[in-house]
Amino acid sequence: MTSKKVAILQSNYIPWKGYFDIINSVDEFIFYDEMQYTTRDWRNRNKIKTQNGLKWLSIPVNAKGCQQSGQKISETKIIDNAWAKSHWDSIRSSYIKTPYFKDYEKFFKELYQSCENEEYLCNVNYKFIFAINDILEIKTKISFDKDYGIIEGKTERLVDLVKKAGGTEYLSGPAAKDYIVDEYFEKENIKLSYMNYSGYKEYPQLYPPFEHGVTILDLIFNCGKNARNYMK
Repeated sequence: MTSKKVAILQSNYIPWKGYFDIINSVDEFIFYDEMQYTTRDWRNRNKIKTQNGLKWLSIPVNAKGCQQSGQKISETKIIDNAWAKSHWDSIRSSYIKTPYFKDYEKFFKELYQSCENEEYLCNVNYKFIFAINDILEIKTKISFDKDYGIIEGKTERLVDLVKKAGGTEYLSGPAAKDYIVDEYFEKENIKLSYMNYSGYKEYPQLYPPFEHGVTILDLIFNCGKNARNYMK
């Protein structure tokens, strides 16, 4: 049997470099957006570096009562489209002095403009993730949990998705160790491994001190085509 490594993650907004390292480390990456939307998380926000320190960029969404209603990530709507121009203005003012900003300015400006009329958060996230995959030359197959169907059970549904994708190994983010039941993977003869985020090299970054946990855009604007040299 041919080995195949699969990762399954919720879509995030302009994610950090570790998110793209997971995508690049597997044969198939599955967006996990039929799951419940969680507030104060990475689904609709991320951080940039500014001369005044770290700044959150958050997309305004209809998250009120989402815990009680079981609202899915895929169902989460944007409630004010002015966010796109505001975010781009913040990014431009913070990164215009980086070495590679001019190389990508037109590309990202147009990407933000194309998101101004998007109704659903997940569609914005997909646009950015696919675009950044292209910049980083990541060729991993991307699919969606809804393509395979979802069963009940936290670990059970992950095992089921890996099986339906023909996977022999599941690569998880380290935070999932808290709830994953290893035995379910063992029973199906699926290898379970966890992403290791340690050992990242620092890259030339404006506004010290250095910070790893910011959007991938920070790395792209500072390092351009050399961004991959600072990833896994």
